[in-house]
Amino acid sequence: MAPMVTRRGSDGWQRARVAFWSGITLILAGLVVLGYVGWQFWGTTWVSKRDQREITSSLQKQWTEGGDRLQPKYVPKGKASALIRIPRFGKKYVVPVLEGTSPGILAKGYGHFTKSADPGEVGNYALAAHRVTHGEPLRRMPDLRPRDAVVVETVDTTFTYRLDTDPRKLVIPFTGTWVLDPLPRNPDGGPQPAQRQGQRLITLTTCSELFHTDNRMIAFGHLVKATPKASG
Repeated sequence: MAPMVTRRGSDGWQRARVAFWSGITLILAGLVVLGYVGWQFWGTTWVSKRDQREITSSLQKQWTEGGDRLQPKYVPKGKASALIRIPRFGKKYVVPVLEGTSPGILAKGYGHFTKSADPGEVGNYALAAHRVTHGEPLRRMPDLRPRDAVVVETVDTTFTYRLDTDPRKLVIPFTGTWVLDPLPRNPDGGPQPAQRQGQRLITLTTCSELFHTDNRMIAFGHLVKATPKASG
């Protein structure tokens, strides 16, 4: 009598096939996730740094042509109005400032809160930037210390601000909009600018951690020098 092919063997083969393809699917899904994470941490930074270089070069070229409409108060949302240099971050550090703080704008450099003061004006020149991904302009924010310089260059003037607070000592929820006020007053009694009217302040804001967080790290400073640029 011929041997019978058992159903159990067929079922086992089917289960093995299912397990095999399930494993392949999980591996592919894992590769997709790793690819996404890699893009967020390295790909977006590569693209953003390229964009920052192009925007910086274009802005400097526009400045050589001159014109009052290139002053920050006339620059439309989404366009570059200034360049930031922070000596503690190295001689080659230069990042454009764009008007507005949308995700698309912050992917290209610093964003200027448009309802805050312009560079050099009385009030608070408030800026935001990424700490990780998208160029990482403020990745080294915790390295900043009181008395560090933040240099803001516009079409006709270079403004030098000096930091007054240690960013490591002021971390707030993203809802803490008091830091954007013309004269920020800390409701908790912690670090804040000197409470004198008529100051020309700067505020830097970024994420408090390298990974996702709703908290913000803050540094305040004040204007110490405004140097007009030579015409032409």
